[in-house]
Amino acid sequence: MKKFDTFGVMIDMSRNAVMSMDGLKRFLPLLKKMGYNTLMLYTEDTYEVDGEPYFGYMRGRYSKEEMKAIDAYATSLGMKVIPCVQTLAHINATLRWKKLPIDCNDILMVDDERTYEFIDHMFATLSECFVSKQIHIGMDEAHMVGRGKHLDVYGYEKKTDIMTRHLNRIREIAKKYDYEILMWSDMYFRAWNNGVARIARTTMPQDIIDTFPQDVIPVYWDYYQTEEERYSGMLYNHEQFSKRTWFAGGIWSWRGLIPFNGFSIKSMIPALEACKKHKVKNVIMTMWGDEGAECSHFSQLPALFYVAEYAKGNTDEAKIKEKFKRMIGIDFDEFMAIDLPNEVVPYEGLPKNPSKYMMYADTFNDFLDYTVTPGAGANYAEYAKKLHATAKKSRRYGYVFDAAATLCDVMAIKYELGLRTRAAYEAGDKEALRRLADEDYAKVIKLVDIHGKAFEKQWMMDNKPHGFDVQDLRIGGLIRRLGACRKRILDYVNGKIDRIEELDEKLLPYGGEPGQSIDANSICYASCNVTTHFLV
Repeated sequence: MKKFDTFGVMIDMSRNAVMSMDGLKRFLPLLKKMGYNTLMLYTEDTYEVDGEPYFGYMRGRYSKEEMKAIDAYATSLGMKVIPCVQTLAHINATLRWKKLPIDCNDILMVDDERTYEFIDHMFATLSECFVSKQIHIGMDEAHMVGRGKHLDVYGYEKKTDIMTRHLNRIREIAKKYDYEILMWSDMYFRAWNNGVARIARTTMPQDIIDTFPQDVIPVYWDYYQTEEERYSGMLYNHEQFSKRTWFAGGIWSWRGLIPFNGFSIKSMIPALEACKKHKVKNVIMTMWGDEGAECSHFSQLPALFYVAEYAKGNTDEAKIKEKFKRMIGIDFDEFMAIDLPNEVVPYEGLPKNPSKYMMYADTFNDFLDYTVTPGAGANYAEYAKKLHATAKKSRRYGYVFDAAATLCDVMAIKYELGLRTRAAYEAGDKEALRRLADEDYAKVIKLVDIHGKAFEKQWMMDNKPHGFDVQDLRIGGLIRRLGACRKRILDYVNGKIDRIEELDEKLLPYGGEPGQSIDANSICYASCNVTTHFLV
C-alpha cells in the first residue's frame, strides 16, 4: 500500500482534557515512530485568541507561547501541526459568557458582523502561532443553523444558502491570512438527506455540488462502519464534490475511561482499504473526548500502532504484534486487555460501554440495571487481576493500567449492586440487605475513592489540571450517593423507615433485551445527578 501524503491524528482538547506539554512530549515521539506525520489540535475554545479574553476562560486554553512551542516541537520531530477549530457550531463552552452573537444552541449567528470579527481574531492569532498554512474550520453538526435568532431577524432560508454565505465570508478571511481551508463535509449531505450524514453510493444533487467551493477541502468523517463498501460509497459521493477529499477515521476514545482498541482496528482496516481504492492521499485518525475526555490516549497505543502499520502496507498481524512489543515493551495482546472492562457481556455491533454507565448508575433509581446480566460482574474481578499485573511490571504505562484495574475493582461489586439491592428488597430479605450495606456498599465506597486517586494520577500525567473538577464532582457525587443509599438501607432494616420508595417501582425495559449492554455515555449522569457548567 502506498504511503499517504498526510497520515495524522486529531486530538480532542475541548472536552475538559487539554494535554499538557509534558504529555504531548511523551506522546508525539511515539506517533512519529509509528509513522504519523501530522497533528491536529481540535480546539473549540481551548486556545488563546487576541482580543477575546473570555474565549477559553478557565478552560486550560493553550497560550500563544504554548502553541508556538507545540508547533516548534512537532516540527523538530518532522511533524506538521494543523490547527482545527470551529467557526459555526460546537462552541457552547464559550457562548456561556455571552460575548458572541448566538443563533441557537451552540451555533454562532451567521451574518452578524461580530461573528466575522471574532473569526478574524481567531485566524490572526493562529497564523502567528503555527507554520502550517492549512486550517480546519469545522462547521459540522450545525443542525439548527438558521432556526433560532437568525430566523427571527432574517426570516426563513434554506440551510445550504446560510452555510454557503457563511463559508464565503470565512473564505475571505482565510485569504487575508493565506490559509487553505479544510472543513467537515457532513452538513452538505444532511441538507438534502433528511439530516443524515451518510448515504450509500449515489449521484449527488447538482445544486448541492454547486454550493461547495473548489478551494475548500472536504473532510469525510466516519468511525462507525466495518465494511469497506460503506466507506467506498461515501468516498464516491465525495468525489463529486472534490478530488482532494480527506478522510477522518477514529481511534475510539470517547466512551468513558476505557478505549475500544479492538473496534478501532476492526473499523479502520476497511476504511484504509477504501481510501486506497479511491486514491485518497490524506488521512487522519480522530481521538475524541465526548462527555469528559476520561480516556488516556496512551491506552490506545495498540490501535494507533496497528492502523499505522496497516497504512504502511504491513498487513501481517504476527509481525505487527512483534514490532509493537519491541517498541512499547508490552505484549500486544496483553495491552489489548485494557479493552476488557466494556466486554463484561459479549455484544455485537457498535461499542457498548457498561464500565462507564454502570459505574455511575444509581443503585436505587436503577433503570440501567435492565442492561445487567446477573453473574457477569465476577468477570471484573478477573479483569482486575490481569490489569493490576500489567500495571506492576510496566514503568512507562503502569499508571494507565492502574486506572483501568481500579475501575474493575469497583465494577466487580458495583456492576450488579443495584440489581442485588432491588432483589433483596423485593424479597423482603432484610438480612441480605444488611449484608449488602455492611459489606458491599461499605467496600465499594472505599474502592471508588481508590479508583478516583488512580484516575487523578492518570489525568495529571497526561493533561493540564483544568477539567478534572468535572471528574471530582462525578466521583465525589458517586461516593456521597452510595453512602446515602447505604444509610437508607440500614434505616430500613433497623426499622427507622418502613420502605425504600425508589425500590417500590418496577424496572421497565430499557435499551433492548434484558442483560444486554448498551451505549450510554451521558445518560448515566441523569441517574447520578452530577452536573457542572464546565462539562462540554
